[in-house]
Amino acid sequence: MAHEATMHPSEHGHDQEHGHESPVVFGFWIYLMTDCVLFGSLFAVFAVLRDQFAGGPTGKELFDLTNVGIETAILLFSSITYGFGMLAAQKHNSGGLTAWLGVTFLLGLCFVGLEINEFTHMVSEGNGPDRSAFLSAFFTLVATHGLHVTFGLIWMAVLMVQNFGKQRFTERMMNKLTCLSLFWHFLDIVWICVFTFVYLMSVV
Repeated sequence: MAHEATMHPSEHGHDQEHGHESPVVFGFWIYLMTDCVLFGSLFAVFAVLRDQFAGGPTGKELFDLTNVGIETAILLFSSITYGFGMLAAQKHNSGGLTAWLGVTFLLGLCFVGLEINEFTHMVSEGNGPDRSAFLSAFFTLVATHGLHVTFGLIWMAVLMVQNFGKQRFTERMMNKLTCLSLFWHFLDIVWICVFTFVYLMSVV
């Protein structure tokens, strides 16, 4: 009781803010679980349709593992750079946080660019999502992941701007960074599954 009576008002405020924001991170975990269901459903659809080529090209004829490997390396490395950004945030290093988020953003942008280039090349050769059930399932799954990455990039850009404002290193800002970290690493895991289940198993 004596300790509570002597606690500084700012500590009370910090506890209240922490208690308010903690459910946000928990709620984001629940969102990720629903995303797991979404991607799980898309993987299941692809598994059913993976051999439905309708006389069109197979994955072995279409996919270039070298380019996909580069995409994979870029996305995995972006998780490392984001981790460095989180370390900078924990040290209240605003410049370091902005720099590492910037590097992560550029890597994510490169990933999306390579994916768009792959789609454009396939469509220009008449191998769009309307060519076969296999390609419909492929485009739907990979494009859904790409849209998630694009959303993550927009989110990241917003946080970089907010890093220069009054929200810098508040509990609220740290929770936002934590949620984006969970989201970004989740997309890495999904992409590893895409690389293995969609690309690698279709080529080997």
